[in-house]
Amino acid sequence: MQKLKVIYEDNHIIVVEKMPNIPSQGDKTEDIDMLEIIKEYLKEKYKKPGNVYLALIHRLDRPVRRSYGIC
Repeated sequence: MQKLKVIYEDNHIIVVEKMPNIPSQGDKTEDIDMLEIIKEYLKEKYKKPGNVYLALIHRLDRPVRRSYGIC
């Protein structure tokens, strides 16, 4: 299991510091991603059988396109 820096955790939410060079969620590269790392952390910590549900709130790990409005 990867070492996570957990900032906040309760039974509804977990906030972690994102590790550099690791995507927030999986993509076609199939590299390990933060969602999978956190799921594994929760599964081990709480001895959860089966799958762990975890939803991503926000991510900025891919190029972000700016949108400019016309005034």
